[in-house]
Amino acid sequence: MEKRYLAPSEVAQAIIHSAETKASLSVTRMLILGIMAGMLIGFGAFANILITQTISNIDVGLSKFLGALVFPAGLMLVIFSGSELFTGNNLMTMALLDEKITFIKMIKNWFFVYLGNFIGSVILAYIVYNSGLVSENVLSTTQNIGLAKISLSFQTAFLRGFLCNILVVLAVWSASSAIDIGSRVLSIWFPVMLFVLSGFEHSVANMFYLPLAIFSGLPTSWKDIWISNLIPVTLGNVASGGVFIPLVYYITYILPAKKN
Repeated sequence: MEKRYLAPSEVAQAIIHSAETKASLSVTRMLILGIMAGMLIGFGAFANILITQTISNIDVGLSKFLGALVFPAGLMLVIFSGSELFTGNNLMTMALLDEKITFIKMIKNWFFVYLGNFIGSVILAYIVYNSGLVSENVLSTTQNIGLAKISLSFQTAFLRGFLCNILVVLAVWSASSAIDIGSRVLSIWFPVMLFVLSGFEHSVANMFYLPLAIFSGLPTSWKDIWISNLIPVTLGNVASGGVFIPLVYYITYILPAKKN
């Protein structure tokens, strides 16, 4: 019978090999692919806003569910196009633990990909705002989303970021285990849908939501969105996606193989 998926130990090795490739990218490619990923995640985030503002007056729970259904398209496009997403690249820590890449190379990738994600997200937010697609209802919904995000305490934003990236990196992990495109779609869809439905915080998605909220008239500053949301959420994303999950699966799948 034809093999339909990779075993977890094989996925761990595939993640490490992918991290080696990512670490060897030029700065130009990191930035360009990072910009593309920021824009692609933004498309999913904007679709989420459109559905939420359309249905929330009828049923808030239904609007959250339908918004969560469309958001995963952003991560699907990132993975299928080979773009570079900061939160997914947090899994590169596994290659660091396995001594396949250096700490400097990993941090270099994270920095330039993160920068690219931010640039791409802001570019898309600016284009969307000036495209004529942002109605009064969309403006109001976007401002409410932005206000809710910058009103979180540091601890709350950090912990929601922590929970979020467990699901995001496991979506990347699951997609790496799938052989065919249909299985990859489903592997990405459900974990990402869970984090959106649960109200967790994703740093790159927020790089779209918060600038769009500023363009839409939210009375806050660029400094405030970093201090109140992006910094604690990013730290939470790294704590789970770059420390917790890589450490768990390195100890579980890579170390035993090395000992044998």
